[in-house]
Amino acid sequence: MAPRIPPTSPADRDERVEELLAGMMRRPDGTDLNIFATLAHHPKLLKRWAQFGGTLLFGGELPPRDRELLILRTAWLCNAEYEWGQHVLIGRGLGLEDGEIERIPAEDISGWSENDRALLAAADELHADTCISDATWKTLAASYNEKQLIEICMVIGQYHLVAFTLNSLGVEPEPGLPEFPSRS
Repeated sequence: MAPRIPPTSPADRDERVEELLAGMMRRPDGTDLNIFATLAHHPKLLKRWAQFGGTLLFGGELPPRDRELLILRTAWLCNAEYEWGQHVLIGRGLGLEDGEIERIPAEDISGWSENDRALLAAADELHADTCISDATWKTLAASYNEKQLIEICMVIGQYHLVAFTLNSLGVEPEPGLPEFPSRS
């Protein structure tokens, strides 16, 4: 599918947008990621959203590996190919092993640790029911403090927002990103 809104090109950006994009993550070759170049069509939203997302991604209270489990499960649930590819790379860099990443889409979560099962269940329950069940909450509350519990909800919600936006805008994954798992 071609992008519904293509990424902005450097020639079409004003100084304010260039400055905003300069502070965003980039491809290894230094060029803009499609997510940011596309959202740059609305600089005001990009700026505010990047501050919130950046807080969760770089300044949050959750252990980074746990956050990436939540994001990848959410990406899977939302069919978010772009989000999946980017966060597989991030997750690998934070200690998620390829075998774990391959198991994230599985409906059966029994092979995970109790804590990981609770994280995956939280993503599933918020996606399906808009609320974490009492049983899952109890398990999470045994391992996480109040700030982290709030963040679990916010991370899952944030990455639903990202998935809905990327999917609807048709943001294309950059070449070389890990592929989205087959649903067969």
